[in-house]
Amino acid sequence: MTMFVLVEMKDTVRIQPWLFDIDVNEAIVNVLNKKFANKVVHNVGLCIALWDIQKLEDSYIFPGDGSHHTIVNFRYVVFRPFVDEILVGKIKSCSKEGVHVSMGFFDDIVIPPDAMQDPTRFDENEQLWAWEYQMEDGKHDLFMDIGEEIRFRVGDNTFIDTTPIGPENINKDNEVTEPEIKKSPYTITASISEPGLGLLSWWNS
Repeated sequence: MTMFVLVEMKDTVRIQPWLFDIDVNEAIVNVLNKKFANKVVHNVGLCIALWDIQKLEDSYIFPGDGSHHTIVNFRYVVFRPFVDEILVGKIKSCSKEGVHVSMGFFDDIVIPPDAMQDPTRFDENEQLWAWEYQMEDGKHDLFMDIGEEIRFRVGDNTFIDTTPIGPENINKDNEVTEPEIKKSPYTITASISEPGLGLLSWWNS
């Protein structure tokens, strides 16, 4: 399974004076894990855990700041599945926009309507998607229930830079505006439009 990759990264680590009595490597590991673990790095992926430190460059103390600033080269375990990779998750919710899937540690996976088995429809009463499966005695609705395990193919990895660029909800005329809907910094678009994909229960039986 290649959904986890090792990514080489570089960052300046600031070690505050009261941490000087701790081993420098331990202090750097703590800072890197606090800064990156379980966070999305733009165009990289979801950082899971520090793998190793490859190189420590010179440390500097700047005037007026008693902290050590060290450039560190390191490798991080990152969740970023390859396009066309097949994964298994659980259905978290359904909406008209599609089926929303969770991997447990990552929730921003969506299967849009045009990437489902054909024909599939959204049932307004159940608020679920259903594959209209044709059998000898007619059509049967195979609902995609919440919590069901689902096998999907990765279609695309989309990153959005959500770094704040100024005070929230204030326009150029200093007027308070409506808050924007928060966007996910990293979204996976997936597909189940092939035999063998979709709910595991469809194919196990």
